[in-house]
Amino acid sequence: MNILTLTIALVFVLIPIILSKTFKLGLEKDTIIAVLRSVIQLFIVGYLLTFVFEADGYLFIILMVMIMIAAAVQNVARKKSPIKGITWKVAITFTFIEILTQGILIGFNITPPTAQYIIPISGMIIGNSMVLGILFLNRFLSEIETREDEIDLILSLGGTSKQAVHRQLIQAIKASMIPTIESQKTIGLVQLPGMMSGQIIAGASPIQAVQFQLLILFLLLTTASVTSIMLGLLSYPTLFNKRMQLLRLR
Repeated sequence: MNILTLTIALVFVLIPIILSKTFKLGLEKDTIIAVLRSVIQLFIVGYLLTFVFEADGYLFIILMVMIMIAAAVQNVARKKSPIKGITWKVAITFTFIEILTQGILIGFNITPPTAQYIIPISGMIIGNSMVLGILFLNRFLSEIETREDEIDLILSLGGTSKQAVHRQLIQAIKASMIPTIESQKTIGLVQLPGMMSGQIIAGASPIQAVQFQLLILFLLLTTASVTSIMLGLLSYPTLFNKRMQLLRLR
């Protein structure tokens, strides 16, 4: 792959633009912006990672991980949410997941403590946490809004805030975890995962590629469960006032 072949590959960008124009979808501008941003961001990250890999210092690794967490937190927090302190709640959740997963990987010598392993794996973990966080919050708040009367009834009968939103919390956690679980049921049959495909294209043994991909799949299961549960436990208390009354979300 070189600049020339990459330029030729822009034909895959022209196709959706032409189709959008033909069927009057109005997505031409968004498509162009998305492509330009992805090109600029990925090349910046590419040069930055080249510097970090060559420097081979833990300070740069930590800074890269912090930048990824900050970007993910900002993306989740900018979705207008009635949950107080949502920014630091998301930040704590993502940081905990990063420390937990990398602690296990490095502590048990599953992967070496080098930038080539820590940064890409952290990117997958944090990116997945970001998507799951958005899914969970959207579903949780939707469940609360549609069942306000039920929650008020439980509170009026002496129930605690946790008891009042328990059903909604469980439903939101399950809804955010299901996509990860369902996608793993057909992995290898319907699609070859990105990491596995990349390693095979780079010349790695398919069996070795499978082993690394399985590692990522196991990590994503932990990410899915911890993100949803931890974010839920941190978020639900802020939906009630000091008198144990549900705050109106609208």
